Amino acid sequence: MDPHREFEEANRRAREFDAKHPKAVSARYDQSTGNVVLHLSNGRDFAFPAHDAQGLEQATPVQLSAIEISPSGYGIHFPKLDADLSVPSLLEGIFGSKKWLSQRNNAPSTDTSKAHESRPRVKLAV
Repeated sequence: MDPHREFEEANRRAREFDAKHPKAVSARYDQSTGNVVLHLSNGRDFAFPAHDAQGLEQATPVQLSAIEISPSGYGIHFPKLDADLSVPSLLEGIFGSKKWLSQRNNAPSTDTSKAHESRPRVKLAV
C-alpha cells in the first residue's frame, strides 16, 4: 500500500473512533462526594469514586484536586500522584490493570455484609 494511502486510512479510522467514543473535555474532583467527575464530549457527565481507581486509593483531596486531560481527551493524569487513567476504560468500568484488579478482588475484606461487586459503582448522568 502506498504511504499516502496508509496515512489517509489511519486518519479515517481515527475519525471513526472519535465519532464513537466520548472523550473528556473537563475533569474535577468533588470533595463532597469523593468522586472524580468527567465532563464528556457527548455532553454527559461521568463520575466514579476516586478510591476505586488504581493509583488513587489512598489519595488526599489536595492530591486529587489537580487533574490534567491528555491532548486526545482519552486519558486523565493526576500530577500530584503520577497516576494515569484511560477514559475509555473508565467508561467500561475498568479502574485499573488486570493484575491490580485481581489483587484487589482477592484481598480479604473486613466487610461482613454481601460480597463486593467486582466492578465499582459508577454514575453516568444523562
